[in-house]
Amino acid sequence: MTRSSKPGPSIQPPLGQPTTSRPPVASIDGRPAASSTLTTLSLFAFVVTAWSLNWIAMKVAVQEVSSLWAVAIRTGLAALVLFPALLVAGQLRRPSGADLSMLLVISLFHMTGFAALMTAGLALVPAGRAVVLGYTTPLWVTPAAFLFLGERVSIWQAVGILVGLAGLLSLFGPASLDWGDRQALVGQGLLLAASLSWSVSIIYTRLHRWVSTPLQLVPWQCLLATTVLVGLATTVDGAPPDPFRMSGRVLLSLAYNGVIGTALGFWAMMVVSRQVSATTASLGFLATPLLGIGLSAAILGERLDPGLIVSALVIVAGIVMGTIGRTSPDPR
Repeated sequence: MTRSSKPGPSIQPPLGQPTTSRPPVASIDGRPAASSTLTTLSLFAFVVTAWSLNWIAMKVAVQEVSSLWAVAIRTGLAALVLFPALLVAGQLRRPSGADLSMLLVISLFHMTGFAALMTAGLALVPAGRAVVLGYTTPLWVTPAAFLFLGERVSIWQAVGILVGLAGLLSLFGPASLDWGDRQALVGQGLLLAASLSWSVSIIYTRLHRWVSTPLQLVPWQCLLATTVLVGLATTVDGAPPDPFRMSGRVLLSLAYNGVIGTALGFWAMMVVSRQVSATTASLGFLATPLLGIGLSAAILGERLDPGLIVSALVIVAGIVMGTIGRTSPDPR
């Protein structure tokens, strides 16, 4: 395979763009992001915690709201926050024609495809297991980049993929999964399909030449995704849920998911990504599934499954190996 001059695909968190090959991004108030180490570490911790809690919040929401309506409400709330925030910051721009394809791909494959499949799977699978399966996306990105972008796969990356897949397969072993439980099988299948849908958007961002910044495109992506999701939810599930019939717990979960976990989480991720290297950001965000397992046990009372913890650690180890291998110097 011809050696490519492009860097490898980054590990892309929910609702984010890759942390490599990106244009400079301003902070939400239009000023340069704070450079202090304490501020960066605080925002890093906020992102990881916010995204870990996202899975728990959605697990609570789908107890009373259909998965499609839950995602539509979450995405719509994020749009309602991001449009005025970027307008006040002077960052709101209409997408250019050159960015329309990027707008469509992220809206359809990430915000709609990934989110809808993830939430549907989350309704059938414990939150701790779901977050681990959802973060297997990097395992699919590297081989896809090799096949479709001609990017070279290093030995470390290949070993990392094999290690990660071994961890993934252990989640489907007889000791970890009851193959007679159709609901669990469908749920895990939906979560893997979600991670594959997410990988499509990551691969496309590697090909795209940016005109607008990723931050400027996000509110428009949320708006388009909300429109599509509302149409799907209305077709599949009928009229939207009555908020007056929802419990306070579910209303709080949806509000958290849209405002803090999505809108503010994305802004914080963009600020962090300007302050640290792509590798550091990618590795740091891998704390999300591990923290998600612990928070699921603490908040939802889910059992801490030793097999799940071991599988998660093996998957994360494989992704770490692939990430380090991607950034290692290439011997000639």
